[in-house]
Formats: sequence, C-alpha cells, structure tokens
Amino acid sequence: MYSGLDNGPESPVTKGSRGLRERPMLKSDLINILVAKRGVTQKQAEATIETIFESMKDALCRGENIEIRGLGAFHVKNYQGYQGRNPKTGQVIPVKPKRGLLFRTGKELRDRVNRPAPLQAQSDLPPSSEFKGSSGTGTL
Repeated sequence: MYSGLDNGPESPVTKGSRGLRERPMLKSDLINILVAKRGVTQKQAEATIETIFESMKDALCRGENIEIRGLGAFHVKNYQGYQGRNPKTGQVIPVKPKRGLLFRTGKELRDRVNRPAPLQAQSDLPPSSEFKGSSGTGTL
C-alpha cells in the first residue's frame, strides 16, 4: 500500500538512476487506500475507482470540463488547425484541429503542496553539508 511511512518494497521512495525519487501513486494504491480507510472489499474498491475514472474520461471525451473543489479542474482546450512546416524540407504541412487537456490545481491543493514539509520527512534527508558545491552556496 502507498503509505509513505516505510521503506519496504511498496514504499513511495525508490532508488533510480538519478538517486532517490518518489514513485508515482498508482491506481492500485488508490484502491488499497479505499479498502483500508473505508473497509470495503477489494472488488468494491476496484469498481468504485474504475467507475469514477471512466466517468471522468467519458465527460472529457464529450468536451466537458471537470471541477473538483479542493483538487483542481480538468479543461478541454480546442486548438485550431494551421499550416505547419517540415523543418528539414520547408514543405508546408496542414495540421488538423485537435483538442488537448489542461489540469489547473485549485488554490487549496496548491497551498498544501507548497507548505513546508513536516519535520519527520525532513529528518530522512542527509545533512545539507553533503550538497554544498565547490562555492559553498548549498546548491547542487
């Protein structure tokens, strides 16, 4: 389960080629959290998460925007077609109109993400002296 408290095989912190990094939360993590916090069965949790995601995907495919207070909003943006160019040959190529998705965080989530980390999470970090560059500025 995605708990963020341990360093077991399911820990959100993994060792990659670029050092320590957090692994992304997966759909299965959301299902496990629903099972643990709400006491529903695994199948009920899977069906609930799948229903929510399918409903969101269907709405976005219909061109509807989704707003979730405290989280943010998904917006469907329409892009007009235009005349592009092949950079190698300079040939004019028509680019078809398309739609893209934007996600804008809500103020509550943005403020929470930018809040200073609690002391417990900071204690896992190595001392700042290990990160000082040759100039001693403390930057990487």
